[in-house]
Amino acid sequence: MPHQLPPEGDWRAWVIMGGRGAGKTRAGAEWVRGKVEGGRPLEAGQAKRLALIGETFDQVRDVMIFGDSGIVACSPPDRRPRWKASERKLIWPNGAEAQAFSAHDPEGLRGPQFDAAWVDELAKWKKAGETWDMLQFALRLGEHPQVCVTTTPRNVGVLTEVLKAGSTVTTHARTEANRANLAKSFLEEVRARYSGTRMGRQELDGVLLADADGALWTSSMLEDARENSMPELDRVVVALDPAVSSGTDADECGIVVVGARVQGPPETWRAWVLADRTVAGQSPAGWAQAAVDAMSEFDAERLVAEVNQGGQLVEEVMRQVAPLTPFRAVRATRGKVARAEPVAALYEQGRVRHLPGLAELEEQMCQMTARGFEGRGSPDRVDALVWALHELLVAPASAFRRPRLRAL
Repeated sequence: MPHQLPPEGDWRAWVIMGGRGAGKTRAGAEWVRGKVEGGRPLEAGQAKRLALIGETFDQVRDVMIFGDSGIVACSPPDRRPRWKASERKLIWPNGAEAQAFSAHDPEGLRGPQFDAAWVDELAKWKKAGETWDMLQFALRLGEHPQVCVTTTPRNVGVLTEVLKAGSTVTTHARTEANRANLAKSFLEEVRARYSGTRMGRQELDGVLLADADGALWTSSMLEDARENSMPELDRVVVALDPAVSSGTDADECGIVVVGARVQGPPETWRAWVLADRTVAGQSPAGWAQAAVDAMSEFDAERLVAEVNQGGQLVEEVMRQVAPLTPFRAVRATRGKVARAEPVAALYEQGRVRHLPGLAELEEQMCQMTARGFEGRGSPDRVDALVWALHELLVAPASAFRRPRLRAL
């Protein structure tokens, strides 16, 4: 398939980032074959000495070499290499050799030298940085040594550094790209369980999800907040962060639905983020209708909308679309970070849960830092989320705790 074919050009590292079952192992095995095999079984190929590196020796042997999509399974009988277990080497009929290494032992790469390497699941290695550095010193044979990296993406330093290098090329593949070779029940199960989540974006879509340095929300925090159901809720609101322009280049209009249970003292209150109905490129009437539709869908009691930029226009547009909509205008008197920090604290306390389907919202959340938003564009989804949680938990709790003056 296209994502399994080596890119053209004078690259040093080819990183194949794909979802589970997307065909990464097969791509790596076929790349190795393409490097070592010549036109005929005994003719030399481009590479003669290769390194095969996995998290452990067992994984190199059982997945990269003898796995269903490994090198041996992909090789025709007249070109099939033999495994010399005592030396941990694959030896081809034309004399080319590939040596197996464990990422747990970076020092094992000190001394040998190679003209090519296949690295599998780099993002999950515990000693990834040290092993990768040792490999770079060992890739010193031939005119242009290259390395193929097959991995499910994770936000780890070594993978980020490799991707930033000017000599690196990248291909992506979703799990769905290889659906012809995957069990139908597997695809149905993982779609039902992980579709629309950050884990699904990473493990199924092969997307690298990065947390900004010093982010108010982290991937692990949001994974801990994951929940597939909710109790009966006392209040549900829709929060709107309107776009002041329209068209294809306009900012998104953040529309987020949040519900809460607010019985008992404030420290026992909990919220559930139910849906993200954000729209882009809509006219004011378009995003107003989308917000009204979200209220109807979730039987929300109130629409909360920021009016800093749109001013009176926001409420006027809403009244034109749905005149009887319960509407509350809110105006920001502090910066985005100051508003977001008390909401982030609610997540740290485990008081906010996320239902499935919030992947894009969660990506924006992980780019919001104490310095501001470090993603692209404006954090409209996060702004809407913050307003909703202020309405349901933050503001009522502040009023609940505010001391009352006694009449004299």
